[in-house]
Amino acid sequence: MANVLRPALSLMLLMTVITGVAYPLVVTGIAQVAFPQQANGSLVRDSAGQVKGSALIAQDFTGDDWFHPRPSAGAFATVSSSASNLAPSNPALATRVKESAAQLAVPDQGPVPMAMLTTSGSGLDPHLPPEAIRYQLVRVAAARHLPVQTVEQLLEQHIEQPLIGPPVVNVLLLNQALAQLQ
Repeated sequence: MANVLRPALSLMLLMTVITGVAYPLVVTGIAQVAFPQQANGSLVRDSAGQVKGSALIAQDFTGDDWFHPRPSAGAFATVSSSASNLAPSNPALATRVKESAAQLAVPDQGPVPMAMLTTSGSGLDPHLPPEAIRYQLVRVAAARHLPVQTVEQLLEQHIEQPLIGPPVVNVLLLNQALAQLQ
């Protein structure tokens, strides 16, 4: 029995050290050297160096003077990040979308873009399509007493083109740049 048990326990201990300690340390070390910003959470800081959030996680912005992100099923809490899991036929989803559309509607701008009414798969996606940001331009410019062209130029500077997929805008980074305009 000892002939079987000893090699099995030795192998289990060796594999635990390799896969549970050595490999994570090596990967963490490589990430810290090659991609330090991303490895440390892609933190966004203000001009004073204070952490304002992560470029990877949406934040709730309220008020007419900010661009609003898509809704969050987890109320922007990373602990409960998830999609709403409401089926398209669920009356609760229809009610939430109607209420959001009424709150976000901008006169003479047409219907609210769907990206501003639906949650992402994680419930914390910080990106919106440029069209959803353009929908909010007039409201934000008016609230901040800025020319629409100035805010539109800021938007154009923040459009990202991912390797795969359509262009997007990180709402947190855009709002941070907007705050620096004042």
